[in-house]
Amino acid sequence: MLEARDLTVRLGRRTILDGLDFLAHPGEVTVIVGPNGSGKTTLMRALTGEIAAEGRLSLDGTDPRGLRPWELARRRGVMAQFAGLAFPFTVLEVVRLGAEAGGQSGDAADARAGAALRRVDLEGHAARLYQELSGGEQARAQLARVLAQVWEPEGPEGPRWLFLDEPVASLDVAHQLQVMDLARDYARAGGGVIAVMHDLSLTATIADRVVLLDEGRAVAAGPSEEVLRSAVLEPVYRCRLDVIRLDDPPRLIVTPRPGTATLAGAAPGITASATAG
Repeated sequence: MLEARDLTVRLGRRTILDGLDFLAHPGEVTVIVGPNGSGKTTLMRALTGEIAAEGRLSLDGTDPRGLRPWELARRRGVMAQFAGLAFPFTVLEVVRLGAEAGGQSGDAADARAGAALRRVDLEGHAARLYQELSGGEQARAQLARVLAQVWEPEGPEGPRWLFLDEPVASLDVAHQLQVMDLARDYARAGGGVIAVMHDLSLTATIADRVVLLDEGRAVAAGPSEEVLRSAVLEPVYRCRLDVIRLDDPPRLIVTPRPGTATLAGAAPGITASATAG
């Protein structure tokens, strides 16, 4: 499992994560949610070892901060929120980088990259320059790169992990569902998936476990149906949220009520009293 205890990240005098505890299990999708500035991406980067953090961190019994880069690359793949490229790589070359990080080379790396592109519906774009893709296509290419890196959900060192920072933010509805299905399939096969999400309804469709952040702290964590409740969400998001349960198939829909935001920049006349009741 992936476990963090008393995780703290400071940037200068500012504390971004404040003594945060976090737990995720292989075979599950764990989704991190919270308002802007709550520390979601910082937590993701701390868990992957990309930024320095105080506290205890364990990836399947090993502190990832002590692993060599190639050892870490075999255990986890990271899809960042933003991934620009300065050089004119083709889409296939970008995805092939992931296959090589995962230990493939030569024809095997090409085959792995091609298979990953097929999984994200980009097979016909392999020869295009990455910079020529739309934002949504670039996001899918980065997902293919990560998949190519940790292709098998389990390896000799144990379960492998996908870290996905806002993986559906720039995608149309059909491709959002495709990414959700890929993540669920990876977890069902024994891997671990940790994702940062903004859309609470999409979170409900994918998450086994939800961690809700606010101001650098985990204010709630548990099964999605326990965390995705109006009483839990509204104090954090500062608006009224209706959580609707649908039966066929069973799922939750989370929708905000217009005119109930209590943010500092809310429209005139919208005050805290709008959230009463």
